[in-house]
Amino acid sequence: MARRGRLVPGLCLLAACTAVAAEPSSGRGPDGIYTCVDDSGRKITSDRPIPECVAREQRLLNRDGSLRRVVPPTPTADERAEIEARERRAAEARAAQADAARRDRNLMVRYPNEDTHQRARESALETVRVAIRASEQRLKLLASERKPLLDEAEFYPGKPLPPKLRQAMDANDAATEAQRAAMANQEAELVRINKLYDAELERLRRLWAGARPGTLGPMPAETSSAPAR
Repeated sequence: MARRGRLVPGLCLLAACTAVAAEPSSGRGPDGIYTCVDDSGRKITSDRPIPECVAREQRLLNRDGSLRRVVPPTPTADERAEIEARERRAAEARAAQADAARRDRNLMVRYPNEDTHQRARESALETVRVAIRASEQRLKLLASERKPLLDEAEFYPGKPLPPKLRQAMDANDAATEAQRAAMANQEAELVRINKLYDAELERLRRLWAGARPGTLGPMPAETSSAPAR
């Protein structure tokens, strides 16, 4: 009886091994069953992704034959390039949105209300107005310096002016022209500043009204008076 008892476990082990050996090895791996139809219409089954079907859809089945998922074809080089370009554009869009949100928050911190924004506008404009007033004074001075030169030039009607007088008049002309160009730039700067603050104020009003930072579209750095942080 003891010998018979020792034989039973051995027989069970042998039967289990025989069952495993009899189980089909193809198409039954630990990850499930991959199946596809190749270019010639032949159905292929494997326990791993099928190289012959990399450009075709593959079906991954559970061991009971039910569908686990569909494995899409491996993209071609051109398709991969397009996917990467699409992902890059999406990443750039996310970065732009995050940058806009940061700038919007900075704006609201810097300008909690319209009064603070208006004071900032006036301060920026006044800096340029001071420069314009200085240019105006400089032009008046140049005009006053030019008058005696013109008076002296009247003594040489139809004749070449003395070199010293000619040089003085040329220098006065050049300085006057340069100052007028500077004033034109300063006046253009006034327009630019007002345009900048107008656009900024329109955005701020929407933010103060409850718009979520970053939802108003990107805001280029050159159209913001508030530095990015």
